[in-house]
Amino acid sequence: MTEERLPEVQQTLQTLERMRGQVGGIIHSTPLAGLNWRPELPEGADEVNSLAVLGMHTAGSEHFWIGELIGGLPHTRRREAEFAFVAGSADEILERLAAVATQSQAVLSALNAERLESSLTYDGHVHPLRWILQHVIAHYSLHIGHMQLTYQLWNQGKANMAAPWSPNP
Repeated sequence: MTEERLPEVQQTLQTLERMRGQVGGIIHSTPLAGLNWRPELPEGADEVNSLAVLGMHTAGSEHFWIGELIGGLPHTRRREAEFAFVAGSADEILERLAAVATQSQAVLSALNAERLESSLTYDGHVHPLRWILQHVIAHYSLHIGHMQLTYQLWNQGKANMAAPWSPNP
């Protein structure tokens, strides 16, 4: 582990913490019925993900890109299971977000300038580490928007104004 984190890595960790906080805030403040709710759509429409699915999927994606690819951790992600997930409680999702936060902190804190300049090959494509970090943040942003709209539809048009969640209260 480096003595001092690179400013770029520090900024990335802070941004990821805010993103996870937004996801966790929605999850923490939504009753179980709302976590697993999906809007009814016309026949033939694409399926819409529940808040629970989106919470697990964002955590799973962060684990994959940062933990597995950058950190070299064992490949444990089961993406298809994220999309089939049905929550028994908000705690399942919040615990997953907290675990991935700890994991990303450790992996990214160990990066030095040379490693940050490197690239990884996955699925036949070369991905610079900086692109991976931007991709994880953009992916969170996309799904936070989905979560906000899904919550609003479930809650009869009222937005979720929950405070951001933190794994360390």
